[in-house]
Amino acid sequence: MPVTDESDILQITALGAGNEVGRSCLVVQYKGKTVMLDVGIHPGYDGIAGLPFFDEVDLSTIDVCLVTHFHLDHAAGLPYLTEKTEFQGKVYMTHATKAIYKWMLTDYVKVSNVSREDMLFDERELLLSYDKIDTIDFHQETEVEGIKFTAFNAGHVLGAAMFLIEIAGVKIFYTGDYSREEDRHLMVAERPPVTPDVLICESTYGVQSHEPRLEREARFTTLVNDIVKRGGRCLIPVFALGRAQELLLILDEYWSSRPELDAIPIYYASSLAKKCMAVYQTFINTMNERIRKQFTVSNPFVFKHISNLRNMDNFDDNGPCVMMASPGMLQNGLSRELLERWCPDPRNGVVITGYSIDGTLAKHILSEPTEIQSMAGAKLPLRMSIDYISFSAHVDFTQNSQFIEEVDAPNLVLVHGDANAMHRLRNAMESRYKERNKPVNIYTPRNCETVQLHFRGEKRAKMVGKLAEKTPIEGQLISGIVVAKDYQYSIMAAADLDEFGGQPTSTVRQRMSIPCRATLSLVRYQLEQMYGAIEMLGEGEEGEEQVKLRIMNAVELIPSLGAGTIHLEWIASPINDMVADSVVALLLGVETSPASVKCK
Repeated sequence: MPVTDESDILQITALGAGNEVGRSCLVVQYKGKTVMLDVGIHPGYDGIAGLPFFDEVDLSTIDVCLVTHFHLDHAAGLPYLTEKTEFQGKVYMTHATKAIYKWMLTDYVKVSNVSREDMLFDERELLLSYDKIDTIDFHQETEVEGIKFTAFNAGHVLGAAMFLIEIAGVKIFYTGDYSREEDRHLMVAERPPVTPDVLICESTYGVQSHEPRLEREARFTTLVNDIVKRGGRCLIPVFALGRAQELLLILDEYWSSRPELDAIPIYYASSLAKKCMAVYQTFINTMNERIRKQFTVSNPFVFKHISNLRNMDNFDDNGPCVMMASPGMLQNGLSRELLERWCPDPRNGVVITGYSIDGTLAKHILSEPTEIQSMAGAKLPLRMSIDYISFSAHVDFTQNSQFIEEVDAPNLVLVHGDANAMHRLRNAMESRYKERNKPVNIYTPRNCETVQLHFRGEKRAKMVGKLAEKTPIEGQLISGIVVAKDYQYSIMAAADLDEFGGQPTSTVRQRMSIPCRATLSLVRYQLEQMYGAIEMLGEGEEGEEQVKLRIMNAVELIPSLGAGTIHLEWIASPINDMVADSVVALLLGVETSPASVKCK
């Protein structure tokens, strides 16, 4: 079917996370409404190069920006967006995400090892952006300028949300980063309560499958134990918040069951730890049942065997230890400093526990190079052991494919995955759908590419007010005023506009006087020739000056024959105005028309 109306085309443009992981940012446009989904930075690039491709869209047209969670690759571009672009829309995220957002980005500003010219924003601009954020609860439907959206639990990290967006009846479900496996403190991601028209889904792990959780935890604790038992330091680079809390719970429990490890300290090296742990304790109710039950007995986030290390001045680097330090990609900060200090000693070890983005040092050392470059530019030998255990709170292929099939959207857009992982997932899903003979459109847009989907819904108007008092019969013509509000149509009588349409009404009475010396009988004759029967009103004792003529129940004509003038009055409306115009034209020529001569 040919597309005749551009407003029927839904457009999804990847400004980031298109065939890559990092700087998640998508723009959805439909029916003149524009929604931005996430606004992150790419950890592998510095300065402007790490931002989404903002110049691909007119940022001043964005109505709403929805941020799924506080990780830098989903939220760290927000201060730049709100303070340094023409963006004027509203920003929404969950309460927990907003609470942690400020601390995460404050830490990012402090540890960024870039020149002042390459800094995307400063602390002042961060605080200004913070004040512009509105918060929403899970399952709370919010409406802004005809755009409806609801947040659902995504698992992944505390406060992470998936968004169901509806514009003009078309439903889009955006997963962001999500997890379908319940861990020690977070719930699994929720399925949307309706079948959306479009599912925008992460594809981080492509067709890979995760190791079972219990086996993964056992391998992790054994690996950490082996490193400290051989007298080494175990470095675990993590984001300040997210998987760090899961690993802290695992290590604290393991140390409690191993008295021989009491003398070996575990440090959580993050200036954010103490501040953000208060947020975790505040939002216990958003975590899983296991952690809520434990909280009734004792606070699970008050650890027995883990110390918070605010800075290296308080660290006595003497003997084996376990050190969890941020940032997780080893680009800068304390985790990078410790890696450079410990990498020449083969007794030491680093354990990468999350997804590593291309272009970062964490990704580079997984290839086990013989040396690395320090932040000062020197070459350092890399002799410490390098291990990878995935605690990434992203779905694997089994979980992701099952979720995609359960959601059952006819259009699937894959984002947040490198090109190989994304296309392997696409091929696997196409094979599954082909076996079931189920048509599904799957898209894998690159950055700056736009997916176009055509939706042409039926427009229906609901009768309200006086028009709804009687049920219309088939074929009956209904006359009324159509009122459109946020893509909902109602038809009503003009008198009901104030009550049902939210539109105050007023009556405009038009008056006009025109010169005319013709007799009343001649005027009436001419009017009857044009309009048929003319209603005569107000005939009284004072003669014909009190007479009124009503024409087509629309215009009243009041002759003032002694003054050689005729007055017209009518209630303004398109039809009445048209009748009045024709009456004026007739009266202006009444004395000279051939019919008038015949009448005389």
